Amino acid sequence: MAAKQNVKRRIVDAAWELFYEKGYDDTTVDDIIRLSETSKGSFYYYFSSKDSLLDTLSTILDENYAKLEDELDPEMNSFDKLMYLNYRSHSFMEKKIDVALLSSLYSTQLIAKGDRNLLDQNRTYYKLISRIIEEGHVRNQISREKSIQEITKYYSLCERALVSDWCLNRGNYSLGEYSKEYMPILMEHFRVDQPE
Repeated sequence: MAAKQNVKRRIVDAAWELFYEKGYDDTTVDDIIRLSETSKGSFYYYFSSKDSLLDTLSTILDENYAKLEDELDPEMNSFDKLMYLNYRSHSFMEKKIDVALLSSLYSTQLIAKGDRNLLDQNRTYYKLISRIIEEGHVRNQISREKSIQEITKYYSLCERALVSDWCLNRGNYSLGEYSKEYMPILMEHFRVDQPE
């Protein structure tokens, strides 16, 4: 099972690397197979077409969140953890995901009739943000005025707003730096001032 996952992972990683470097339209299935060092049979075992790889965006993002979670200092203020995750994840998106492709993916999520995988509450992203907010409630570092679910929803709404604006502006500014400046302002209401 691990070997199968490894092949699929290599295909996904190669595809997103190529989508960023060459653009989605100029990336072929053969390019993906070559970079991932897999076979055509393996590719079509996991994916019906190049288009079906687009559904793996949430997987790519969640794997990045899992790595970022490992970097977090357990003693860091919970509010600061959220701001760190926001900055680092938006910097990752800026450097690894072509803005035109991200814009296209966001637009398809808006009109999708079926599942909207970016909104799946079982994603690593939502679980991680919820855990940090819950920790912040316990430590009195994040306001208890709203529930964990409500703050998580607001946080993700703010993140999507920042990404959407970046896409609308065709990536002509740094998403990471812009988020670093404005996400704390958007979330300020939920910060609890610590006694000195």
